[in-house]
Amino acid sequence: MCAKRPLSDLRGAEPRVEEAISRAVDGLNDITVEGRQIEPEWQGPLPSVDNLRLIVEQLKAIVFPDFLDQLRGCRSMTDARLMVSVDRLYRLLSEEICKCMAARGGQSQEGIVCCGNDKALALVERLPEIKRLLYTDVQAIFDNDPATTDYGEIILSYPVVEAMVHYRLAHQLVLLDVPVLPRILTELAHSRTGIDINPGARIGEYFAIDHGTGVVIGQTCIIGNHVTIYQGVTLGAKNFTLDDNGRPVDVPRHPILEDNVTVYANSTILGRVTIGHDTVIGGNVWLTESVAPYSRVLQPPYTSSNRISTISPSK
Repeated sequence: MCAKRPLSDLRGAEPRVEEAISRAVDGLNDITVEGRQIEPEWQGPLPSVDNLRLIVEQLKAIVFPDFLDQLRGCRSMTDARLMVSVDRLYRLLSEEICKCMAARGGQSQEGIVCCGNDKALALVERLPEIKRLLYTDVQAIFDNDPATTDYGEIILSYPVVEAMVHYRLAHQLVLLDVPVLPRILTELAHSRTGIDINPGARIGEYFAIDHGTGVVIGQTCIIGNHVTIYQGVTLGAKNFTLDDNGRPVDVPRHPILEDNVTVYANSTILGRVTIGHDTVIGGNVWLTESVAPYSRVLQPPYTSSNRISTISPSK
């Protein structure tokens, strides 16, 4: 049993400690992939996750001021406060976008700043549309959940609202060709809510996720209007197309859900298949083929021929 030693005695106390540390450092520096170090593309500052969290909180206060603005009672100051909030959002976004644009290279510092400012300004101009879409999502949740009669309860507590705020912002950044930031934003929501939506997915208005835990929506998914999905649903890829170097190719590989589709809990839909409008997919369904409009896809009913065999516990 090793005796405890004061911290003051540990710094450089034994040659074998220094040798072990030196060997560990050498070994860490030798780790390579295909014979080379994995180098970050960034030559300047990395994106700030803390700033991205601030951006999302700022966006939520802008979109839902009656619920999330602490001074919401001061009606005479509403417009002035909104202008200050939007200005702060613009400046935070511009700073983070510039960091990501710098990683692409090919531009001067002046060009990077100009590009970042332009993209942040374009996002600001899309804020009314982001708000409109988020309000349709809240309405869809309200209309599909008999457990609530209060919009405030939905906005303040439902994980799908948190996930959709991140997604709606991130998707607009994808459309503006901003790298890296969209994925960070949706993964922040993923870690907080258990809802994994790739920012490249295209999701229409009045989109509802009930409960939400374990939902996965892939990058090339296309989801229409008035679609509802439940917890544990996966809209994923069946397989990948590989290039000559064995790398996956970014091609459409996720499902298309047309308008008025409902997918119940723990169902999995894989591949570039189309689920026709006004279709219901029951719970625990595994689906890899397209489905016509107005369909009902359910598990087969329980019968004695397909019952699950069980083993009696030992006595």
